[in-house]
Amino acid sequence: MSKVYFKEEQRFTQFWIWLIMAFIGGLWIWQLVQQIFMGIPFGSNPAPDIVVILMGLFPIGGILLFRYLTLKTIIDEEGVHYRFSPFQKKGKVIKPADILRYEVKEYSPIKDYGGWGIRWGMGKNGTAYNVSGNKGVLFEMKNKKRFMLGTQHPESIGSAMEKLMKQS
Repeated sequence: MSKVYFKEEQRFTQFWIWLIMAFIGGLWIWQLVQQIFMGIPFGSNPAPDIVVILMGLFPIGGILLFRYLTLKTIIDEEGVHYRFSPFQKKGKVIKPADILRYEVKEYSPIKDYGGWGIRWGMGKNGTAYNVSGNKGVLFEMKNKKRFMLGTQHPESIGSAMEKLMKQS
């Protein structure tokens, strides 16, 4: 078993995300109650009842998705392990030997990568895995690829990276 230098699990906890989800879910419940239970058509061109019922899959699915989205990061003697579940069944590893250089830095998730989640950057930025905030570790790999891994603990991940790179 290798020594763990850093461990972090991040979730989408931003208030605004849950507010949007609650609004969409509430709108669907209002439509469902009005049209199905009260018998009053919803809107000027109401959808069939079965469509109204099935439309509930979107807000329910969105709420479940954001509830279970998790970015897990572990830095140990073997490298930087990361997994964005449920999209990745198996975690990935960045080996120290593959890292040309790294930098713990502040960045703009929207401007540099187009937002949060698994993002493919515009131009030279490369890929980003982030959940919230604007701090992370930018890896420049020996194969010329760039990779940003978001964190809520920039100082801790920085010292973990120092330990990892010293031992390799």
